[in-house]
Amino acid sequence: MDGKYALLEQYLRGLPVTEEELTLTFERIEEILKDRLPPAAREDSPWWSNQKPGIQIETSPWMDAGWMVDIVDLHGEWVRFVRQ
Repeated sequence: MDGKYALLEQYLRGLPVTEEELTLTFERIEEILKDRLPPAAREDSPWWSNQKPGIQIETSPWMDAGWMVDIVDLHGEWVRFVRQ
């Protein structure tokens, strides 16, 4: 686990297994990352798509942690993850 998004993966892995869905604001994700999300994360919903590992690096942390993106609200700046 390395790179900018490792902290997000670590956060998601640390959640109780009983938690099956989680909604995070973009601001909260940036707090977890200790860095800003790229502009594409705020402007382009495909940035949050669930792709196979290796296709788009940004998807690996949540998928590697056992989560998938369910809903992204770019206007409200939040994303809902569901456990795989």
